[in-house]
Amino acid sequence: MIPSAGPNRQQISDAAKSQNPEIADFLLVDVNNDVLSALSHYAKPTFEGSFGNRKRPSKYVIGVGDSITVTIWEGAAGGLFSRPASDVLGTGSQSAAIPEQQVSKEGDITVPFAGRIVVAGKTTDQVEQTIVSKLTGKAIEPQVLVVVSKSVNNAATVIGEVNAPGRVPLSPRGERILDVIALAGGNKTPAHETFVVLDRNGSSTAVPLQTVIGQRGENIYILPDDTISLISDPQTFTAFGAATRNAQIPFDAAGISLAEALAKSGGLIDNRADPQGVYLMRFETEKIARLLNPDYAGPTYNGYVRVIYKLDLRQANGILLSRDFLIRNKDAIYISNAPISDLNKVLSIFSIVAAPVSQAASITNGF
Repeated sequence: MIPSAGPNRQQISDAAKSQNPEIADFLLVDVNNDVLSALSHYAKPTFEGSFGNRKRPSKYVIGVGDSITVTIWEGAAGGLFSRPASDVLGTGSQSAAIPEQQVSKEGDITVPFAGRIVVAGKTTDQVEQTIVSKLTGKAIEPQVLVVVSKSVNNAATVIGEVNAPGRVPLSPRGERILDVIALAGGNKTPAHETFVVLDRNGSSTAVPLQTVIGQRGENIYILPDDTISLISDPQTFTAFGAATRNAQIPFDAAGISLAEALAKSGGLIDNRADPQGVYLMRFETEKIARLLNPDYAGPTYNGYVRVIYKLDLRQANGILLSRDFLIRNKDAIYISNAPISDLNKVLSIFSIVAAPVSQAASITNGF
């Protein structure tokens, strides 16, 4: 019947030991060095682990829809693509530029006197050799230069929280994730609350933008037809109970410790909080839960276990442990009331009830 923001330390401990699965539906863990070691096995998704391509794309090929220009030179004037040597305009041009044309859906282009040339799936060097082969014996010592003036295949799509979303062309040099984001005008939202989602061949992975910036291995090369989405997802945790500030609080940085989270919540209320009853609640994978307690036989939820971590801040080591315990998005921090706090509430209620009686007695005695 006593007002409270939540259960006290003893009630949480009793619930964890209960034989009733509806009550003991969580795993209670005391934070220590072994727990921090187990949590170090928590593997966040990475681009390097999901895709692994840290090398430049091996080749730059032409695709359907690309725009191609072809220039042909001959070894002497008077050939198929050169003016006669007696031309009044000069000694005779030895080259000709074929107008820009788009690669057809069949994957070919047309070159005069060479016919239809299949170019899709080939490099510019390979196309040049094919055209030279087709013109040999027709033109005078032909030489060919093929240029992709516009490529729609060697490009990546950038969408989401960028200033200029769209298709970004990729050069033979090779562009990394940050290069492509820069070409799309850069991110619009703060880096610490922005996630980069890379979709490739039906596989998708999301990584914080700050991780891509800070870890070179995550800034992998982009391949043609990749889709990069920048998503704003502010990272927050919730603090309630005997904390100075009961609220949903943003990280304002990529990855903060429990000590920093407690500071952001204003710390413990000195005359209410139980420093031995500081709790952090989150869902952990079954793998992590088994590392924390191999004997856990409680319920799971779609492969996850409800875990409550308990920290004792009366111990000096507890303060040090709180510095190494990292907060994750949507964690909940609960600070229980100290046992004496409930007693104070009872005494306060008693004082309110007894005050009128005491006043009446004083008045009666006065008479």
